[in-house]
Parts: sequence; C-alpha cells; structure tokens
Amino acid sequence: MNIYKLGIKNALSNPLSTLLSIVLMLLSIGLISLMFQVTRQLDNKLAGNIRGIDMVMGAKGSPLQLVLSSVLHVDVPTGNINFAKAKKIVRNPLVKQGIPVSYGDNYKGYRILGTEKPFLELYHAEIWEGRVWEKPLEVVVGALAAERLQLEVGSTFSGSHGLMDKSAEHHDHHPFTVVGILKPTNTVADQLIICDLQSVWMVHDHGEEHREQAPIADADREITSMLIKFKNPMGMVSLPRMINDNTNMQAALPNYEIERLTTLLSAGSRAIAFIAGVIMLVSGISIFVNLYKAVRERKYEMALLRTYGASRGQLLLAVVVEGLLIGVVGFLAGIVFSRLGMFVLGSYVEESYRYALGSAGIMKEEVFLFIFTVILTIFATVLAAVPVFYLNVSKILSEDD
Repeated sequence: MNIYKLGIKNALSNPLSTLLSIVLMLLSIGLISLMFQVTRQLDNKLAGNIRGIDMVMGAKGSPLQLVLSSVLHVDVPTGNINFAKAKKIVRNPLVKQGIPVSYGDNYKGYRILGTEKPFLELYHAEIWEGRVWEKPLEVVVGALAAERLQLEVGSTFSGSHGLMDKSAEHHDHHPFTVVGILKPTNTVADQLIICDLQSVWMVHDHGEEHREQAPIADADREITSMLIKFKNPMGMVSLPRMINDNTNMQAALPNYEIERLTTLLSAGSRAIAFIAGVIMLVSGISIFVNLYKAVRERKYEMALLRTYGASRGQLLLAVVVEGLLIGVVGFLAGIVFSRLGMFVLGSYVEESYRYALGSAGIMKEEVFLFIFTVILTIFATVLAAVPVFYLNVSKILSEDD
C-alpha cells in the first residue's frame, strides 16, 4: 500500500474543494511575497541613491519633492536657484563637497541632467564604452537609458522641453552627441543622460544669436539644486537651519525625508500584510474543513484499509500528505504569482518613472514563510484527521452492510 499515492489521489478526488484551498493559499502567499519583494527593492534603491548625499539645497517648496526630484529623479523640481549663491554656501567650512544638478529637458522620457564630473563618482559610475564629456553638448548615457533608447557612442539626438516625453517643443537647434556609455550601477545614474551644466544652459538660450555666445557668468545662471556632503555632523546640525531661515533657498535632508516616505508607505504595507494574514488564516481553516469533511466521508474506506492491515499512523500520514499537497502547491503558486506581480509592477514603474525593478531572488523571509505554511498546513491537517483515531472498524462495516 502506497500511502503517498493514496494521499495524492484523495486530494484529486475532490478537485473543487482542493482548488479553493489552493487559491486561498496562493493569494495570501502571493501578497506577502510581493510585499517582501517590493520592500526589498525599494529599500535597496533608496539606500543606493541617497548614499553620499547629506543635504540637498534647492528652491523653496516641499522638501520631500526636492529630494524626489533632485536625488531620486521621480518628481518635478520645486524651481531653480541662483548658481552663484549656491556656490557661496558650498564654500562654507562645514561643507566637504557640493555637486550642482540642473535639468528641464528629456529625450523620450529619460531625463537630461546637467552636472559636473564628481556626480559620476558619487554613484561609482564608470565608463563602459567611449569617454566622459569634454565640451558642451557631449553626453554620457546610463546603461538602462542607452539600452532602452538604443543609443551608442556617436549617436546624436535632440532633447524635448520638460520632463515628460509628450512635449511638443524640441531643441533641434542644439543636438547632443553621445560620447560615452556608463556601466550598470543599479542607481539613478543608469536611467539618466548626463552632460555638463553649460550644455543645459546653451540649450535654453534660444535663438541664433546665442549659438556662439560666450558662457554667461555664474551670477546670472540658475541650477535646479545642489547635492551637498558635509565634512562632519556639525554641518547637519547648523547649515540646514541657516539656509532655511536666512536665504530664499531651502535645505532638505535625504535620509530624513526618505524615512518619512518609508513611514508613509509602511502603513500600506502593514494593511496588505494584515489582509494577507487573514486570507492565510482562512486558507488554513478551509484546509481543515475540507479535510475533516473528506475524512468523515471516507470512514468506510478507512475502515476497510484498517482490516487490510493499515495502522492509524498510516491513515493519518495519508491525510497529512493530502494537506501538504494543497499547502505546498498553494505556496509555489503564490511565489509564481508574486513574481508575475513584480513583473507587472516593474513594467509600470519603468514606464512611469524610468526605474527598473528586478527580482530579489529567493529571500530568507520567503523561506520562513514556507516553513510557517508547512506548520500551518500540518496543524490544520492533524486537527481534521482526529476522527481517524476513533474509527470503530466493526461498527462502520456492519452499518454499511
């Protein structure tokens, strides 16, 4: 007698009940796993993109919007600031480094960012092919942007005004030339088209008379923001307040703003986890009810098996195999469901924000989730199999006669 085959056949003998239990398990596991995947991806992306940036200085407005636009590049900027005034702040003894960033254009939805070469060092972005820009209107392209836009060294293109690819205004009078492609960094650098500040200023100096014009003095120039790194923690304490109180600019601390954003998002994550937990509990109850009903309906068959020498332990094992089949199949289907959900979500995020969300692989949290699923299934199965221990073989067989 093959107890394992018996358990599998019993599960397949009642397909609707088995399918219902599997679907409930699939939904709960899928939601929890998807939440783990999204949380891991967001944490990694956020941590990697704000690393090395202690403060962002930009126009007055929402500090979170300033961080999202200047560090994560997923929002519109709060405005522009005077370059000369920003450089004056950077000369403060508490500041170790200030990297200006300026943008306002895109190419097919990918942002064209004007900055200085230390920006590449900030994200450990190295040249994969070609070289770094040396003069205005030369650009290096992030790995993801180059792949999606099919750009290579020597390609030329014209940007569109604004940060969305639906703009009708194109800067054909100042085409860019690709001189370098960056290695993948798994940061925002992968999705940017990067050039020097002078390129951004030239593109927005409309008119023929500006084409050969000498660079305008910094005092008359504007940038989007300044990414600042402090020499010591004292800068974090005193400089942001001084900027916010005494200038027409604002200072935002990426770590603090991202923590606020994470706190807001975590409320939604907890709600999803609660819903998934309830569904998982219902799934366990469903397994218990279906198996308990099946055991009661199969009491004659079990009584016959007892007469052929099957022990109570073997009958219990058959029921456990039946329950585990439901639990394990539901878990595996839930993992597949979470990966499909991650793919769909990743496609949406990339389409909307040009961010690439990959898969975090098999996570340790999912291993613990599998163990919990097995324990829950065994517990529900054993409860459902209690009637096995109270089978009165002679009475059941005589009643059937």
